[in-house]
Amino acid sequence: MPFLRRTGLALATSLMLGGTAIAAASHVEVMSTNGCGCCIAWTKHLEENGYTAEIENLPMAELMQRKLAAGLKPGLTSCHTGMIEGYVIEGHVPTREIDRLLAERPEAIGLTVPDMPYGSPGMGEPGPDADPYDVLLVRHDGSTEVFASYP
Repeated sequence: MPFLRRTGLALATSLMLGGTAIAAASHVEVMSTNGCGCCIAWTKHLEENGYTAEIENLPMAELMQRKLAAGLKPGLTSCHTGMIEGYVIEGHVPTREIDRLLAERPEAIGLTVPDMPYGSPGMGEPGPDADPYDVLLVRHDGSTEVFASYP
């Protein structure tokens, strides 16, 4: 009986930590311009939530070319672009939504938080002064749909 109890506890612990284990194994390649403070802050948000991240600093023109080549259209961009497991993560996307994207695996280019809304990860603290914003799922045909909303 003690063996079954230990096995059940180990299984329950493993299931509860499943999301963390997925995140811990995920690496985000971040493209940014040199010295962008909010890009560095977003990368810290990733790392604080179990991801590993590496920033590649690029000239602005090359960064924009890579965004467009990844399938992002003008109006859907922000200051940095992440790549993870075949998906594009554009801008200040919360890790909770990246976790969901990786769990659900929709047919899509990835996620974006256009512009730089105050209160999104890397753009100040959420709170009463935070800007409301949407995390958009970007489909392969360029269309978008709301993936999550933040007040």
